[in-house]
Amino acid sequence: MLAEPILGDPAQVLRQVFGFPGFRGQQDAAVKHVVAGGDALVLMPTGGGKSICYQVPALCRPGTAVIVSPLIALMDDQVAALRQVGVNAGALHSEIDPAEARSITRDLI
Repeated sequence: MLAEPILGDPAQVLRQVFGFPGFRGQQDAAVKHVVAGGDALVLMPTGGGKSICYQVPALCRPGTAVIVSPLIALMDDQVAALRQVGVNAGALHSEIDPAEARSITRDLI
């Protein structure tokens, strides 16, 4: 996460961190539901903006968010993009060398 989570308004996080002027489609409803503490199953086409539905709530809520994804390349791309905007993010998967995995695990703890 950022040094301090941006607690509060998801629309503000969307603008400040990701540079988007507003949510698309059902993103707003899903994000608000998760920020309020609910669970969500979000089905969208490729490029539909699913990542926003978990990245924004992760920045709006205190603590650590754990995202499970089967797509290693997507995880790596998203972690790189989040780090570029100052978000402390990491990915653990089978293609990471053991030393890096230990470092990521230490950061998580």
